[in-house]
Amino acid sequence: MEFLVWLAITAATVIPMLKLLPHFGVNKNWAYGAIIPFGALVLLWVMAMKLQELEKR
Repeated sequence: MEFLVWLAITAATVIPMLKLLPHFGVNKNWAYGAIIPFGALVLLWVMAMKLQELEKR
């Protein structure tokens, strides 16, 4: 049962990341990094750094 919950949460994270990452200049295949533990947090951190970079310009 826990596996199904993990699978649903992972799918709910990876699918939006596939669409968001290219807007921040990151290859969309990195969205699959959300499958590993804390991978989504790392991707959010990368997106935040890119956003700060864009705001400085």
